[in-house]
Amino acid sequence: MGWKVSTMKEIKPLARPPLLHVSVQESLKSYIDDNALAPGAPLPPENDLAQQLGVSRNSVREAIKALESLGILETRRGIGVFVKAFSFEPLLANLAYGLGGALREVEEVLEIRRVLEVGLIGKTIQLIGDDDLAELKDTVERMRRRAERNESFAEEDQQFHHLLFRCQNNRMLTSLIDVFWMAFYKASDFVNLANVDPMATWRDHQEICAAIEARDGAAARSRLDQHYDGIARLLATRKGAKPES
Repeated sequence: MGWKVSTMKEIKPLARPPLLHVSVQESLKSYIDDNALAPGAPLPPENDLAQQLGVSRNSVREAIKALESLGILETRRGIGVFVKAFSFEPLLANLAYGLGGALREVEEVLEIRRVLEVGLIGKTIQLIGDDDLAELKDTVERMRRRAERNESFAEEDQQFHHLLFRCQNNRMLTSLIDVFWMAFYKASDFVNLANVDPMATWRDHQEICAAIEARDGAAARSRLDQHYDGIARLLATRKGAKPES
């Protein structure tokens, strides 16, 4: 009886096993989790790890380097390898570059940042103190001076959004805001979104600051949301004028 080739499904190719150093990475991460190793805890020496895993020292070394780039481990020269305290730094350093130049990804980063800040600004209204408010107003004033000279003020912009939430003493929130801010501005450079109209951007921030000073939560949320709505509209305009790569 002949094969009915037209109705037969093709044989699936064999799955390629993971690279050895990738398997070693997973083993090292499991070792950290299984032993609940805290930041600063040492790992066994490379020789011991290689013997326990049945691999070469080079494979262990490659795995350690990869985990260092992820911020999981750190090597102290002449001392050993240690578990590193959690940090968003590796994400800050690499996230924006993964976005490439795609406008859709820039829009998604903007939307996440918008929801995060608008949703939490009310807590800032309750907690912000005079010192933070004074620094916020000073930052807005520096924005105004730069805007009048038609200068970019990305540094002040980042500082402004950092100050909005510093009073909440939430390190995770602060790190996330920095992640989204840096990712958005790095990824949006190719469409020149930053400070397209410096005076309009300054006015947005000045109005947000005024609402916070007045302890008006509804106005602060509204003005912050309108600020992001303006950026989103500008981005949509650029999207229509420039095809995605």
